[in-house]
Amino acid sequence: MAASFWLRGAASGLRPWSRRQRPAAASLAAVCSRSMASKTPVGFIGLGNMGNPMAKNLMKHGYPLVIYDVFPDACKEFQEAGEQVVSSPADVAEKADRIITMLPTSMNAIEAYSGANGILKEVKKGSLLIDSSTIDPSVSKELAKEVEKMGAVFMDAPVSGGVGAARSGNLTFMVGGVEEEFAAAKELLSCMGSNVVYCGAVGTGQAAKICNNMLLAISMIGTAEAMNLGIRLGLDPKLLAKILNMSSGRCWSSDTYNPVPGVMVGVPSANNYQGGFGTTLMAKDLGLAQDSATNTKSPILLGSQAHQIYRMMCAKGYSKKDFSSVFQFLREEENL
Repeated sequence: MAASFWLRGAASGLRPWSRRQRPAAASLAAVCSRSMASKTPVGFIGLGNMGNPMAKNLMKHGYPLVIYDVFPDACKEFQEAGEQVVSSPADVAEKADRIITMLPTSMNAIEAYSGANGILKEVKKGSLLIDSSTIDPSVSKELAKEVEKMGAVFMDAPVSGGVGAARSGNLTFMVGGVEEEFAAAKELLSCMGSNVVYCGAVGTGQAAKICNNMLLAISMIGTAEAMNLGIRLGLDPKLLAKILNMSSGRCWSSDTYNPVPGVMVGVPSANNYQGGFGTTLMAKDLGLAQDSATNTKSPILLGSQAHQIYRMMCAKGYSKKDFSSVFQFLREEENL
């Protein structure tokens, strides 16, 4: 699906129109055909901690899926549920003209789109490609140029909210791309998120996400430091968390994702920091923020410090733990 009222390509059995071929105004027939084609297969690439529940929410809304993940085991439950599993991103593009990618790094995204068996090898004109990975904004812009050369549409739509929001379908999507395509993207993204926000041109979604995650890292470290200090001053951690959450220090890291074991249930700190958003990924996102700050000559004093802390955590065995394990790291690091 390209523009809001574009007719879909071969996967929907309708004529694909490129941007230059688009009629001046969509007819009622086109709108009706577009609605009828809305439940044609959607491609989904990347079934990690976030991608898995996102894909399941598309299924719950009645969308048949064409699935690919570099780890075949990640596809098994989808295959057992009757969804179509293929062997490469190119195969996904051959069978679906709306594709969502959810990948860990810029290099993974480049490979999925431009690699030897990438999406661009088989992408159809008029296809809508939505990348929900958190990657360098400059990479999103370059991918958009390559996609446009093929007569398709690329939008960056990174997410916020964590695994819990991915499961419940309450993610926030920050979307960058041609504004005329936003309604088309929102149709799919609304199945996975309660907030779908248009940010501007390609790359602005990534910019918003990078800023958000830098703030998240800083607030998580601050929450961990405050909780650790309070505990060492003799305060009960649940009581301290309650006080923080009714006071001016309240934040998402304290009231929704508290890093102290035993304070909350259903969060990584209650499960030895397993699952959730990995420390390696947070360090990666902070690296993106650092690069962007350097390129724009923007001072990020706390952001830079947070980047160093998460890099240090990765070097000291925390790489696979949730990023809230910074509390455990601080407890164990007496010499910081």
